[in-house]
Amino acid sequence: MRILVTGGAGYIGSHTCIELIETGYDLVVLDNLCNSSFESIKRVETLTGTTIPFYKTDILDKDGLREIFKENKIDGVVHFAGLKAVGESVEMPLKYYENNFGGTCNLIDVMTEFGCYIFVFSSSATVYGDPSVIPIREDSKLNAINPYGRSKLMIEQFLQDIFSSSPFWRLGVLRYFNPIGAHSSGFIGEAPNSIPNNLIPFISQVAVGKLKKLNVFGDNYDTPDGTGIRDYIHVTDLAKGHLAALKALEKKSQIMTVNLGTGIGYSVMEIIKTFEEVSGKKIPYEVVDRRPGDIAKCYADPSYALELLGWKAELDLHQMCEDSWRWQSKNPNGY
Repeated sequence: MRILVTGGAGYIGSHTCIELIETGYDLVVLDNLCNSSFESIKRVETLTGTTIPFYKTDILDKDGLREIFKENKIDGVVHFAGLKAVGESVEMPLKYYENNFGGTCNLIDVMTEFGCYIFVFSSSATVYGDPSVIPIREDSKLNAINPYGRSKLMIEQFLQDIFSSSPFWRLGVLRYFNPIGAHSSGFIGEAPNSIPNNLIPFISQVAVGKLKKLNVFGDNYDTPDGTGIRDYIHVTDLAKGHLAALKALEKKSQIMTVNLGTGIGYSVMEIIKTFEEVSGKKIPYEVVDRRPGDIAKCYADPSYALELLGWKAELDLHQMCEDSWRWQSKNPNGY
């Protein structure tokens, strides 16, 4: 079975490529490399002993998408390609709606042209907004509060309509929480092209001496230590969740929406402390203003994923930080 992985050179995409290849899937990867590196694909090829057809193409380029489907018999798509910075989305909402929603519409349209109906979508816990009930279940109220989250929610609603329109579709919507960690080899990991937006790559770049200090965005939230609480999940566990979803979709036509998280919330200060323990490095930090669109706490009820997919997160926070540090210390400048 041949799977197109959009955004496959990115952080989550590259780790998922490894899991898919090791399970026996043939892959084709699409990525515009706007926030990733082709080096990650070369390293996935080294780790798996395979050659992966790669297209430097944008999901906004419909003709480019068609070429991929013409040149390859694609049986299903795992869709990671998209912009993902909450703060940037507040500043440039049009860019996020055009790329994330418009690009996904292009992809679904081309898939339909070529009779490809298996689709796993990378959604986000941001579709829940500021949750009134914790932990968050899949049937919790949806109330995205920033353009990034709303672009994901729009895609989810679009996919519901697509499923209703045809009996052929097999759609998986995976709402995942905060991926961190890296491959246990230390050979691939998260390597943003500019100053990191996410917590762990920022911490690890401080630890390795690339950045002077960590910015902690707010210490006056209604949480035990005042810093934001999130459900951090190891990227390898997350990748295995995509594999489990793909396996489920192969069995029957359906649309499923599933949280991928650990069900445990950790604060920013807890993450800093754990990273200092595994790295032996002191992490200097400065408390700065909250970011627009950020919320106090967010963590999953992952029980439905276990029930539906037989999947649960296996790796703990210590392992997440240890693998992140192994990657960053071996690759101080990323790729």
